[in-house]
Amino acid sequence: MTARVWRALVAVALLFAFALPASADVAVPQLTGRVVDQTGTLSSAEVAALSQKLRDFENRKGSQIAVLIVPTTQPETIEQFSIRVAEAWKIGRKKVDDGAILVVAKNDRHLRIEVGYGLEGALTDVTSRRIIDEIITPKFRTGDFSGGISDGVDRMIRVIDGEPLPVPSPTVSFGSLDDLAPLFIVTLFVSIGVGGFFRAILGRLLGSVATGGIIAALSWLILGSFALAMVLGVIGFIIGFIADLFSAMGPSTGSSRGGSWSSGSSGGGWSSGSSSDSGSFSGGGGSFGGGGASGSW
Repeated sequence: MTARVWRALVAVALLFAFALPASADVAVPQLTGRVVDQTGTLSSAEVAALSQKLRDFENRKGSQIAVLIVPTTQPETIEQFSIRVAEAWKIGRKKVDDGAILVVAKNDRHLRIEVGYGLEGALTDVTSRRIIDEIITPKFRTGDFSGGISDGVDRMIRVIDGEPLPVPSPTVSFGSLDDLAPLFIVTLFVSIGVGGFFRAILGRLLGSVATGGIIAALSWLILGSFALAMVLGVIGFIIGFIADLFSAMGPSTGSSRGGSWSSGSSGGGWSSGSSSDSGSFSGGGGSFGGGGASGSW
């Protein structure tokens, strides 16, 4: 009986011994922005500048590039870890597969450029290796991580720029409320000014619905973003409806619709205050097959 118990304990211990290393893989970090630094290597200003550069490139070219800095990828190799990140983040456009990720494992002193299927003809394994060896790692060896990453990204952008890729769809990327403010102001004036005409003909409810529909349709046509068009349409409906309601409650005659509506309240129901890159970035559905190159410093 005792021997059986000991054999069972040994078996359980062996199971744990084999199971624990497999479960200790570094978790794939959440995609919170174009630059994810889990080591605090880059300052907030450097992250912001790099994120802006990558955002501008994506808006112009359509291709997505992301940067990830982690302390270590152990017990996995950086190649194993990077492909897991690529499969989880899905950087690059769907079916275009024009994404690339620069992964730096700082404590391991390893880095890798993971390349999506659609860029393997431009950002080849050889080209990626040259970017690592000739541009990035020399600066890493001097402790200039920010410079190495920035210069490496610049070269990646130039290489991808030479690749004929589908023109980006006319969607609009909004990174802060400053980008959205003009849209709300236009929505405000249209919902009150133009909306007043429809409400006078169709009544408060139908006139407001018509106004919101027109705002949504025009926004979709101009911006190419269905979701944003729906948001603006709903806001236009609400503003117009409330403005007409206040106008009807006021002491003035019915011909002064909207006269008591003061400016300065546009977007009052929009509470998102995040101006960071993290709030607006996600992978586009791109696929990766293990292309790219790795290096050390």
